[in-house]
Amino acid sequence: MNYTIAFFPSEHVQQEANSYRKRFDAAYALIKPHVKVRQPFTLNENELIDAVSELKRIARDTAPFSYTIEKVSTFAPAHNTLYFKLSQTEELVNLHKRLYQGFFDGEKKYNFVPHITIAQELSNGEYADLHGTLKLKTFQFHEEVTQFHLLEQQSDGKWTVKESFTLGEE
Repeated sequence: MNYTIAFFPSEHVQQEANSYRKRFDAAYALIKPHVKVRQPFTLNENELIDAVSELKRIARDTAPFSYTIEKVSTFAPAHNTLYFKLSQTEELVNLHKRLYQGFFDGEKKYNFVPHITIAQELSNGEYADLHGTLKLKTFQFHEEVTQFHLLEQQSDGKWTVKESFTLGEE
């Protein structure tokens, strides 16, 4: 099965993200707005038990932390994708690094850019129009992260929470 590790922003931020995703994100129906801290990976049933154990340890050793969102950014010209850009805090970067060490050791396919996707796979025209509008808009969200989640991809492509892990908790 395919898995990834992510956390979810507050309902308020999810509603703001979904106001764009409904129209501009082909993955809208597959997963709610999220911040992926580990790229997808594959586990079998035996590995899943070890993964959950390691994620419990990582969560226990990671204190809750906060981040801010102040603007929309883009992956263009590589991809016509727009996203809420998260502040890259030391705690968030450290969590990301820990999810690529030990049991989860693996090659990073991309540089870590903490974000919440709001539009992707846009035509050049759609991208130009939406980016032009959103780059002028200021967003002010201050969020607290207290949990992360192991997400499992279902046969229909949807991602569901397999298990949740509370930060700093025994």
